[in-house]
Formats: sequence, C-alpha cells, structure tokens
Amino acid sequence: MSEAWRQLGEARTGGILLIADHASAHVPDDIDLGIDPALLANHIAIDIGVAEVAALLVESGTVDAAILGGVSRLVTDCNRDEDAPGVLPIASDGHAVPGNALDDAGREARLARFFRPYHAHIAATVAAHRPAMILSLHSFTPALAAHPDQARPWHVGVLYNEDERLAPAAIAALEAEGLTVGDQQPYSGKLLNATMNRHAEANHIPYVGIEMRQDLVGDAAGQRLFAERLGRMCKNVALNIGQ
Repeated sequence: MSEAWRQLGEARTGGILLIADHASAHVPDDIDLGIDPALLANHIAIDIGVAEVAALLVESGTVDAAILGGVSRLVTDCNRDEDAPGVLPIASDGHAVPGNALDDAGREARLARFFRPYHAHIAATVAAHRPAMILSLHSFTPALAAHPDQARPWHVGVLYNEDERLAPAAIAALEAEGLTVGDQQPYSGKLLNATMNRHAEANHIPYVGIEMRQDLVGDAAGQRLFAERLGRMCKNVALNIGQ
C-alpha cells in the first residue's frame, strides 16, 4: 500500500485483475490545487462509483485483485502518457486547476511521487502474477458542463484499442442485461487508452475497458446492481480468452 495506489484482494496468475485509475478523490494535505473543495465530489476529480463497484467485484470473487489509483485525477491523471499535457490537468470541464501550473521541477516531483509508483506497482503485479484478463474500470458523467447539448445516453461503454479480442463478448453480455451499450462510447479507446496500452496491450494480455454512467452507480443499490452485471459479463467474456 502507498499513497499512490491502494490494492484490494490478492493477484492470482491466470485470474482477473481490475485496474481503476480514477477511483479516489484524495488530495494530499501538502498539495493545493487552488479549487473549490466541493469539486472533489465532481466527475472532474473522481470516477464516481468505481471504488465501490471494484470492492464488490473483489468481495464476490469475480476479480482476484483490484488496483485503485490513490489520488484524485486532478492531482495526477494516471490514465495518460507521462509526457501528455493532461497528466497534470490545468483545467477540466470548464474548471481551472491553478495549482497544477507547475515548473519542470514541480512536475517531475508530482510524477515521481504518484504517477510512476502507481504504474510500477501495476507492472510488478502483472509480471509476478500474469492475469488471464484485465478489467479497466471507469465511470463517466451523463453530461459535460462544457457541452450540455451533447447527450450521453449510453448506460455503459466498452473501450478497447488494437486488442479487440474481448470487446464483442463484453458488448453482447451487457446488452443481454438490457443496457444501452456504447461501442467505443462516450469516447474511443483508440484515442484514450494509456493504462491499458501500457500494461495490457504491450504484454499481449486480453482486456476490456468499461465505462459506467455515473448516475447509475451513485448509490449503494446501483453499485450492487452494476457489480452483479459486471460479474456476469466477466464470466461470459472469460469464455473468449484464448480464442
């Protein structure tokens, strides 16, 4: 355990590993982002519902272990490449984040403290206990404040990049749950897939990225329901591993 990451469960070779980059809204006391603290409950700071759903999936035995990001995505966005501007966002959905206007030394210190240890732990876990499948878990807001005219009607999105092995089975399983499923929606894994590119695709490990709509996982009942749905999805998807 470290301030950069939190792990639930124990990784198992041949099992399912869950990775959740944006599962925390934590901002260390010695970091001042210069924002209204109320924004830490907003989608710009955390993927709402993800930590709770991840815990339920570990508790149920659907996944063996879950590695959760330890700090808010406003502190360091771990689902970015290290040299990407958005790794330390200076604005998000219309909100300025002035505390991230750092010089080179400040940027290096932030990455060394959070970004690199998080990814190093994932890499070490995958190397020591190669999973049969990685589940990348995120959630998305039903509407962006900056683009209120752009509706996001999907209940859940399935994201992937070059490795499409598990996506069709995941989409079919979620549609069978009666959900409106976005194939590469509300955004594309071809464009934003940094963590999975690094730890799944680079290691030829089958994976699927799941984006849950936040209003459906904002309370305990919704979180339980989604964990059950994802549990059934994982069982169906696992049948496609190795094909």
